[in-house]
Amino acid sequence: MASVELDLRRLAAGEAPRAAVVADAADASSVLVRGPVAGLSAVLAVLHKAGRTAEVPVSWEPGGDKDSTGLARDLGIGEGRPRELTLVRDDHGGVLLHHGRIEADGDGRRSLSRRLGLQAYHDDIRVAHGEITRIDVRPDWTAVDTIGVTVMVQPLRPTRRTSGRALQVACDPARVIRDGVRFPRPVHRWTWYADDRVRWLLHP
Repeated sequence: MASVELDLRRLAAGEAPRAAVVADAADASSVLVRGPVAGLSAVLAVLHKAGRTAEVPVSWEPGGDKDSTGLARDLGIGEGRPRELTLVRDDHGGVLLHHGRIEADGDGRRSLSRRLGLQAYHDDIRVAHGEITRIDVRPDWTAVDTIGVTVMVQPLRPTRRTSGRALQVACDPARVIRDGVRFPRPVHRWTWYADDRVRWLLHP
């Protein structure tokens, strides 16, 4: 096995790399990813599918976009020692590193104008029941096996914030966005969870 370098800096906003582009990560001894958050997420999803997140160190040279800058700051890229980190997963084979969102599937109106019928539990707390505007999810890199959830019931109204390990959602047809990339079809159910059985290796 050899080290693999993946230059994904040409990915457009909202674009994920093609499966063939990141496939070599599955057999690598180490991986260097250059580019946006979506590229790093895709590589970790490949490593997880191969069952190798705990043994393949991953280095990341962030893109110049806002999300990459924010995640790089949260992960301490460029400083510190190699370390094991939580892997936040979903039930559709994806990985979440920076920001996930669930909102009403499009009908042409602005996203804050759309409403979504939804029920959601964050661990054993019911955080939504009825119509809402959206749910935002972020891994908490200051904690272990933790995601933060924010529920916006109505625009310009106070949001509900909770912290825990897993979010489970049942809803009307919804759009899901993972690290800036839209899931290819509407969903009726979705789960994000910090998998306490799995770690990935970051070389900052």
